[in-house]
Amino acid sequence: MSMITERPHSPAAARPLVPVAPRDLVPQREKTRRWDVAGVVKAYVALTKPRIVELLLVTTVPAMVLAADGVPSLWLVAVVLIGGSLAAGAANALNCYIDRDIDQLMKRTSRRPLPAHRVSPRSALVFGLVLGVVSVTLMAVFTNWLAAGLTLAAIVYYDVIYTLWLKRTTPANTFWGGACGAAPVLIGWAAVTGSLAAPAWALFAVVFFWQMPHFYALAIKFKADYARAGIPMLPVVASQRRVNLEIILFAWLTVAASVAVWPLGMTPLYGVTALVVGALLLLEAHRLVRRSRRGEPLRPMRLFHWSTTYLTILFVAVAADALL
Repeated sequence: MSMITERPHSPAAARPLVPVAPRDLVPQREKTRRWDVAGVVKAYVALTKPRIVELLLVTTVPAMVLAADGVPSLWLVAVVLIGGSLAAGAANALNCYIDRDIDQLMKRTSRRPLPAHRVSPRSALVFGLVLGVVSVTLMAVFTNWLAAGLTLAAIVYYDVIYTLWLKRTTPANTFWGGACGAAPVLIGWAAVTGSLAAPAWALFAVVFFWQMPHFYALAIKFKADYARAGIPMLPVVASQRRVNLEIILFAWLTVAASVAVWPLGMTPLYGVTALVVGALLLLEAHRLVRRSRRGEPLRPMRLFHWSTTYLTILFVAVAADALL
């Protein structure tokens, strides 16, 4: 008769098995969390459209230098740069919230945070409103009521008048919306002086007129996008001949306004710069029109990019003129 003996259970054998994550997965999880945080931050930054903010600040600081007839208070410059960046970011974030329905229809904007579902509409709205309140408060506390009022007016005009109404109803939206893009000049001047003078309005006119050839070039490039979204940008609803006419008209008005700044206390340094870069802007605008008449590819982004360079060089000359 055989006997079957059982081996005694060891304490270790009695313990339940608990899965243990491989050591190399723990750092990977932490890395993933860090990437998630970075992605969220990147999405919120994208709502502010930082490239547009940069361009607005290019016009603000030279206006402040000219208003001060030299180097203004660095503290004041810092406040206006921070407040202006937050204000522009607020306006752009609220614009993304309002335009979320059409942004998903356009290839150019379909990757923005809202149509890409990286940020919820409610979060974008709250983010934009908070930025707006902080920016206006900052300007009111550390500059003056005129600069703060202009900051608030620019945000409201851009999001309520332009985005909600003009953009969706009239091909003149770019013209009337131009006041928003030119407002930083007035805000910078008002922050320094507490008032608005002729040179401030002249520089405002430069940026105001400049936006038409600049943005019409972009609208030509993305004409199909705007048509798909039902946005009546001029290149969508008008003939190319009409668009060409307005590009030439406003390019000339831009240069004329820039030259009109010269007699308002500027030196030949500014005047010569305005004439040279203005001639190059007109050359590029007329080149686009000639291509259109010949039936050649328009290459509108050449005008778009050069117009950005034009504005940067012109306002650098404004600052340099005031400092020399």
